[in-house]
Amino acid sequence: MFFKYKIHIIGIFVLLALVSGFFLPQTKVTFDFDQFFPEGDDDLEYFKSFIEEFEADDNFLLIAVENKEGVFEQDFLYRFHEYSLAIRDVPHIIKVQSLTQMRNPVKTPFGISTIPIIHKEEPSKYTQDKKNLLNDDRFRLSLINADATALVIAAKTTEKIGLEDSDVMLNALYAETDKYRFDDVHYLGRAYFQDELVEMKIWEMLIIGLISVILVTIILILIYRKFIGVMIAVGSIGLGLLLFLGLLAGLGRELSVMAALYPVLMLIVGTSDVIHIMTKYTDLLKEGKDKLSAMTTTVKEIGIATLLTSLTTAVGFATLLTSNVGPIREFGINAASGVMIAYVTVIFFTTSLLLFFDREQIVKETKSDWRLSNWLGRCYSQVRVNPKKILMICALVMGLCFIGISMITTNYDISSTLPRNSNISNDFKYFEKEFAGFRPLEFTVQSMGDYQVDSYEVVSEISKLENHLKSTGVINAIMSQATMYKSINKMNNSNRAEAYVLTDNRKEFASQKKMVRKSRMLDQAVLINKERTKTRISSRIADIGADSIRILNESIDQWITTNLDQAVVSVRSTGTGLIIDKNAVYIRNNLLQGLALALIIVSILMGFLFKSFRMVIVALIPNIIPLLFAAGLIGWLGIDLEAGISIIFAIVFGIAVDDTIHFLSKYKLERVKGRSVEESLEVCYTETGKAIMITTVILFFGFMVLLLSNSQPTNIVGLLISVTLVSALVFDLYLLPILIRYLMPKDT
Repeated sequence: MFFKYKIHIIGIFVLLALVSGFFLPQTKVTFDFDQFFPEGDDDLEYFKSFIEEFEADDNFLLIAVENKEGVFEQDFLYRFHEYSLAIRDVPHIIKVQSLTQMRNPVKTPFGISTIPIIHKEEPSKYTQDKKNLLNDDRFRLSLINADATALVIAAKTTEKIGLEDSDVMLNALYAETDKYRFDDVHYLGRAYFQDELVEMKIWEMLIIGLISVILVTIILILIYRKFIGVMIAVGSIGLGLLLFLGLLAGLGRELSVMAALYPVLMLIVGTSDVIHIMTKYTDLLKEGKDKLSAMTTTVKEIGIATLLTSLTTAVGFATLLTSNVGPIREFGINAASGVMIAYVTVIFFTTSLLLFFDREQIVKETKSDWRLSNWLGRCYSQVRVNPKKILMICALVMGLCFIGISMITTNYDISSTLPRNSNISNDFKYFEKEFAGFRPLEFTVQSMGDYQVDSYEVVSEISKLENHLKSTGVINAIMSQATMYKSINKMNNSNRAEAYVLTDNRKEFASQKKMVRKSRMLDQAVLINKERTKTRISSRIADIGADSIRILNESIDQWITTNLDQAVVSVRSTGTGLIIDKNAVYIRNNLLQGLALALIIVSILMGFLFKSFRMVIVALIPNIIPLLFAAGLIGWLGIDLEAGISIIFAIVFGIAVDDTIHFLSKYKLERVKGRSVEESLEVCYTETGKAIMITTVILFFGFMVLLLSNSQPTNIVGLLISVTLVSALVFDLYLLPILIRYLMPKDT
């Protein structure tokens, strides 16, 4: 054994801690919507080509400025106009568009001229300006809200703006905003999302990590009642966490928004390993063994079982590598690495440190130990007397789980994933309510045959599609070539609302085309590619849920096939929102693939440990049921399954199987010693049962700490994992012994 080198081992870990502490300040947190795109998807490749031909659909920052009494007040319009001009100088803002800057083309006896869309210097025209704007689909719900109490500045930002640039831009923007006396200002866009989310996640990671440490410390104090014992446990767990975070920082790994789970996972996994080792070690000391022989036996018996539990937990996390989503794969491999770091720390550092102290210095025996042992003894008696009743209850629970599973949906929306009561959530909901929302929805229209992309035939087909999109009631802020032609036709006909249509007079259309080319209403380069073979229809769709949007897209595709002339145009939908929503399709497939792979690998590992096919079956059944239990809860509670929540299955399986392994390992050891089945089971309850009870309590409260997060997905992950791990303990204590009696041969 390595114990003769215990001082050297402790020294090595102290050195590693110092190195990790050096790298820790270099930790970087990042957030990018592109990270959540499903890799290897055909629609993603098409979207990338769309960006190359046109531009990204999320390189914008919308700034909604409110005036409670209405925006058509001269003082407000002057201040708004000055503000919109001032932010053109904000770093990383390329272009600014607002209604006070825009002009409409008009016919005059001397040719085509332009007039302001809002005559801010002429209050007498405000009433007509307001009427015109609220009847113009180009501007209503995109640059002005329906009751005219807010105007929007649409700022174009640098493409794929990073976190540091976002921070610089927003700080300069906030400083500029503070100079004006607006009633309220709301922001929406990629840069705002990533800046706010990262800042909140860093704070959340620190707070949740600190509370987890305090909670674990309190539980350890209640268990050991000795300062040295508590410090050894807390120090070992903290050292594992430090080494893990230091490794990530040293390797230059950028932490995603899912990193808030790392401190909790490391604390919980490390605590479980420490408790199993320390419980066995102190029990052997109590039996009269000397420290060296007690630790040697502990490492041989519990160390091997703990290695297997660490491997199975790591495998559970590693199955997330089957995901098409980058941050989830990254979370899986990082968490798997963290589990093994925690194991190595406990096996080498903790065991070496424990050898310096006597049992009386580590733990104080209390009456609660006897109460727990008595409770476990009664539990064993119930299992022995009522096996049929327990099996019936398990069957009933599984039936309810399958019903719940049938009710699972993936119709998640963006608003439910945002931090509650935060600026970003409130602003998102404001834009959803007052404007066209955030989700971009794009269509590319390719001209076919000899038709020019801006020919009457192509624009006519675009107009049909635009009208259909508008009829859905959830797609707004539609902008296309047809939009411009309709607006010009309306202006040429005294701005009558009924004139907002595409003219059927080709001569008029040719005249309008000249006006479009001279107009400053829109940057036409954004609408037509350089080769002039494709044009785009830009819009934003309400946050109605991933499944609902998928169904709507399918119905739109069907309408296009049926109602548009395929000899004139070819149409395909794309956009950031559509790509991210495709995760709903992949979540189901990745989840099943990952769990199937985990079951196979864990079965192989158990086969090597137990060398018995029947014991592998006995081990797997109590751990498959908690997975069904978690899935059933998701269905019964009406929780929409999304990427962040789907990780609970990997966590639950990886951790829940640990208790089963410890229970079966102890059972096997007792049988080898010559004890009968019932004697071996009774020892498992009184010895191993105590350790898995304590670790489950810590796991439960450790994950419940995630309820303190203001992020709903994080809350759901914490609640589901906590409740499911308790169910796993119940199945281990009540179902596992019954399976052993029925499925294991008596002479094993």
